[in-house]
Amino acid sequence: MYLPRKEQFHTFEETTSGVFGLFDTPAQIIEAAKKTKDKGYTGFDCFTPYPVHGLDDAMGLSRSGLPWVTFIMGIFGCVTGFGMQYLTHKYDWPLNISGKSLNAWFAYIPITFEFTVFMAGVSTAVAMFILAKLPKTNRKVLHPDITTDKFALWIPSNSANYSEGSVTEFIKGLGSKYVETVK
Repeated sequence: MYLPRKEQFHTFEETTSGVFGLFDTPAQIIEAAKKTKDKGYTGFDCFTPYPVHGLDDAMGLSRSGLPWVTFIMGIFGCVTGFGMQYLTHKYDWPLNISGKSLNAWFAYIPITFEFTVFMAGVSTAVAMFILAKLPKTNRKVLHPDITTDKFALWIPSNSANYSEGSVTEFIKGLGSKYVETVK
């Protein structure tokens, strides 16, 4: 699953003008991203119809903080789920059922597990929406094939070293079969 990185969204203001090129294979888009990073363009992005492993490294993006949110909230859910059952069983409603002790922790495992998964999942979704500032409904579609079978490299007009002619030639030189300037 593609997880957005914070620096993708906050490095520059989002622009609606720039140049993009379409590529046919994941290997081509990874190579194009490496060369774009090496050329010194900043704020560029890659659009893919499915997750491409290694693309984050090729673009020079650091690891996301999202797994830490998931881990911390999972621990919180685990402690809360277990603690809620333990305190209820031991202090609030101390019923001795079938001679079990008031700390029958093995009976708490299903609810503890479910609450752990629930807290981790919901907090991850909320954090992703907050970090990526989603939903972004004002974006325009660059090309309809990007969501089906093509891979796109987008270099915005506010990128470092941006010149429309040189960027167009650069993307064509990377092996793109279709290059378009968006204004």
